[in-house]
Amino acid sequence: MTHGTYRNPVLNADWSDPDVVRVGDDFYLTASSFGRAPGLPLLHSRDLVHWTLVGHALERLEPEDEFAAPRHDRGVWAPSIRHHDGRFWIFWGDPDQGVFQVNAPEIRGPWTAPHLVKEGKGLIDPCPLWDDESGEAYLVHAWARSRAGVNNRLTGHRMHPDGTTLLDEGKVIVDGDRIPGWFTLEGPKLYRHDGWFWILAPAGGVETGWQGAFRSRGFFGPYEERIVLEQKDTDVNGPHQGGWVRTPAGEDWFLHFQQRGACGRVVHLQPMRWTEAGWPVIGDEGAPVAVHRRPDLPPQPPAAPATGDDFPGGRYGRQWQWTANPQGGWATQHSADGLRLTCVRSAGHRDLRELPNVLTQRLPGTPCAVEVGLRLDGSVPGARAGLAVLGDAFAWIGLERAADGTVRLVHRFAEAAAVSERDAEHPRSAPEGQARLRVEIGPGARCRFAADTGDGFRPSGPVFTATPWRWVGALLGLFAVAPEGPGHAGAAAFTRFRVDPL
Repeated sequence: MTHGTYRNPVLNADWSDPDVVRVGDDFYLTASSFGRAPGLPLLHSRDLVHWTLVGHALERLEPEDEFAAPRHDRGVWAPSIRHHDGRFWIFWGDPDQGVFQVNAPEIRGPWTAPHLVKEGKGLIDPCPLWDDESGEAYLVHAWARSRAGVNNRLTGHRMHPDGTTLLDEGKVIVDGDRIPGWFTLEGPKLYRHDGWFWILAPAGGVETGWQGAFRSRGFFGPYEERIVLEQKDTDVNGPHQGGWVRTPAGEDWFLHFQQRGACGRVVHLQPMRWTEAGWPVIGDEGAPVAVHRRPDLPPQPPAAPATGDDFPGGRYGRQWQWTANPQGGWATQHSADGLRLTCVRSAGHRDLRELPNVLTQRLPGTPCAVEVGLRLDGSVPGARAGLAVLGDAFAWIGLERAADGTVRLVHRFAEAAAVSERDAEHPRSAPEGQARLRVEIGPGARCRFAADTGDGFRPSGPVFTATPWRWVGALLGLFAVAPEGPGHAGAAAFTRFRVDPL
């Protein structure tokens, strides 16, 4: 990056379906979190280029029993964040339950408990609007064909100004089936600008689609449309779904995602302007930019969401999420540094995709080396702990207690269609019951595993290519688990988690 410019993506990891709002001199962004907890990540920036993670708005997913096990295709889909009446508001769609909202007086909370605004299956991607000109409030949402049997349309409602209820049955205000060539219209963001109601919404699918703009003099339509951002001759496939924000100096910018395989949906920042005819133009005449002049905002020091962690006092940083609602006792606090995870007894202990007690963070989008120290204190045969790359397929390297009581270094994997894991390398002795674990993540999310059991790092197994989940990028994970049975199975201690560029 040279002085005065930035390079996309500005968030090079899976911050899926971003939305953004400005409050004073501060910008805040949230993103989909699906079935992980805590959910609804909250990011902060002063320059739209450098972002830090400041918290989450949703501690646990409801109902509790529905998210007691991993649900990577459910939960929090495509939230919208707004600031109104002195409060932050986030609306999202759970495709199996309906439209929810939470709100708070400050970005760090306290956030209210989730409130169900509209019940129903297939209701996704909601966005509210409080219209200062009329005093009315509105809500627009899209549909998931997998649950509702229909999609490619946007439904609008009048909403009570307190954001708790809708005031009508809703009306289809944009029908993508009536627009030649349009399909999978979703992800609407609702605005009021220059006397028009505006809906910025993507269509055409995650990997191949485009960004549309719709405008009408009345909320319920009729709307006219334009394509305002598409791939054209760039290497940014499917540039769409995000949010528009205006700086204090009056500049307009658009943050959106790009699907990048196992790295998930990375976030790009595009310049935005308005034509004389009153339509937005995003990027370089409708094509995404790779490098561009920075926004006219006070310069900020480089920053990015945290990745490394020393786990002070046994506590893990904000970047970590469980693969389901956490239960008490999975991680225990103590007086020293290092993460102490209980070896949770589980019937699914041989398939990481089934475990709720995997502590995860997003797979970095740039080549890097991930390292962590591990000591296995689990005393029962089959107790195991390790470092994982987790998606539809998974691989992990770590330590396991053998039937004879010794500790072995093991490296295992499972293909996407496999129902159980297999060895990726022959097990070897870990005489001290501890190891330093490493995975190098190269271009194309190609992962090379290695471990040091006291005689230096030695490579382990063949290259493993990370894969995403259905809607979620691959994850880095730490876990401790044991076979089903009575009694306490011990614990594992992780130290000095590091992520360094290659």
